[in-house]
Amino acid sequence: MNKTNPQSKKKSKSKQGLAPGSIVFTGNRKVEKVQLHHLRYNKETHQELVLNNHSEIILEDNDNFIDWYDLRGIHDEELITNIGQAFHIHPLALEVVLDINHRPKYEEYLSGTLILIKAISFSKEKKTVQLEHVSLFFSKDLLISFQEDHSDVFASVRKRILSKKGRISDRGADYLAFALADAIVDNYYLVLDEVESNIEILEDNILEGQEIQIKEQIHHLKKQIILIRKQVAPLREAISKFSKSDSDLIADSSQLFIRDLYDHTIQIMDMIDSHRDILNGLQDLYISEISNRMNQIMKVLTIITTLFVPLSFLAGLYGMNFDHIPELHMKNGYYILLGIMVTLVIILLSWFRNKKWI
Repeated sequence: MNKTNPQSKKKSKSKQGLAPGSIVFTGNRKVEKVQLHHLRYNKETHQELVLNNHSEIILEDNDNFIDWYDLRGIHDEELITNIGQAFHIHPLALEVVLDINHRPKYEEYLSGTLILIKAISFSKEKKTVQLEHVSLFFSKDLLISFQEDHSDVFASVRKRILSKKGRISDRGADYLAFALADAIVDNYYLVLDEVESNIEILEDNILEGQEIQIKEQIHHLKKQIILIRKQVAPLREAISKFSKSDSDLIADSSQLFIRDLYDHTIQIMDMIDSHRDILNGLQDLYISEISNRMNQIMKVLTIITTLFVPLSFLAGLYGMNFDHIPELHMKNGYYILLGIMVTLVIILLSWFRNKKWI
């Protein structure tokens, strides 16, 4: 997803106190101007257009074509309302399309089916997960996708249609809805791979003893994992409903692919739980490494102290201000005392080594 446009500084709205079905955009504006892309295709041909407004939408009841309208930018409430009226989209569906805080869901209406999903990306510089609110509404031979900004999260699917690769051109809008959802879910794997790479770097830094705000980085990555999990858990439920639906809009031939998509969401949940466990293990490893390092420091200090205790005793003994200390008047007393001190140090070091303390 692209970086936030300066227009995104516009304060988001609240839905508190409004009636159900109120069409209110609750997010921050991310694009200067809404774009409406229309892709009309079948297995023989395709036609791609960029429309300026909803009045240029042409509704044709033609079983030979699939119409895919891709709206980029969902802050224009009036435009969304007009599109909803043009395609007979239920107000409750439009409400969640504009509510960026709504959790992923799957809902069937008389006029069509809505899939709400969160597209995610990972910023390598900030090491943060970025979310984009995406909605898919499809009926017979028609699909409308709603994206928050101009970055096309469906570029891979669009390329497959235009190049006539795969089976999308041969199937209906239900399969297109699956393909778009699958493209978003596939990107979850890429994000989790990025998170895993950062976890491996953290682990290497811990084992190498590098102090680069390890504790803060572990906590930050755990927060990102929790954020991803909050999106995947309801998404798994939504895709489960999608795979078990008996709607006439969903062909039997598409069910197998949708069930495979559901399996992917389960796998992603397992990966998330695995990453979370690894981060918890890294936190324990970090604490253990700090403890071991402190033990090594204390060990060295203890050995130094132990070595100097007898030396300090001897130095203190012959440093007393008594007149009658026989050894003070010995010609080689100083050298003898130094020799005794060195001998004591050697004996103590040998003993420590035999005990495997050093």
